Amino acid sequence: MMNPAAMMKIMKAKGVFEQNHPKFIAFLRAVFASKIEEGTIIEIKVQKPGEDPLVTNIKVKQSDLELVDELKNLSM
Repeated sequence: MMNPAAMMKIMKAKGVFEQNHPKFIAFLRAVFASKIEEGTIIEIKVQKPGEDPLVTNIKVKQSDLELVDELKNLSM
């Protein structure tokens, strides 16, 4: 079980993140408004100042979905 003080700290940080990045939060809500299914492609791009972007992607497998379900169960 998580320490209540640690949980409060995480919740505060989450609130700050949501304030700082409202478009990203809206994007995540839109993505997860419907179930992610096997075969979905998730792409990530990171571009640091002055550097070329790094891009990768994954094609979601059933085992990925099972892992996400297990992680959800941990947070309950």
